[in-house]
Amino acid sequence: MTTSTASPTIDHSTLAKLVEAGAVRGAHVVAQPQGWALLVRYGQHERPLTAQRSRQVRTWRKLETLVQYLQSVGVVRFDVDASAFDPATPSSNPRPDRAAALKAAHEAAAYDQWFRGQVQAAMDDPAPSIPDEQVRDYFAAKRAELRKRMQ
Repeated sequence: MTTSTASPTIDHSTLAKLVEAGAVRGAHVVAQPQGWALLVRYGQHERPLTAQRSRQVRTWRKLETLVQYLQSVGVVRFDVDASAFDPATPSSNPRPDRAAALKAAHEAAAYDQWFRGQVQAAMDDPAPSIPDEQVRDYFAAKRAELRKRMQ
């Protein structure tokens, strides 16, 4: 079985409706080089399940995750074809885009923590507060002085 969607397929919502109607006659889990795929039998058809976004044949990296999915939609009996299973194949695909996103998330969290610390330090500072009007007047005078120097 390839990951092409040239043949007719079904998606999650269709599978859920078929299970609800009692039309699913069986499920066949097939090992693939990239994980585990699912073929669903209903009526005279056996069709692969596709991912909703990519419309490619849906695969799971771990058989346990696929079993949980099947149980969640109400399919508790299925057969497994593990002939293409290779335990030497790594169970994770490196995703450089996710690594960059996680790095950015960690940097944002570190900045947030630093910023909150700065705000808390300012709030905890025992020095007396300066009224807003006094600060505005002070900086207005500084700007006026700088403008005089520039001319």
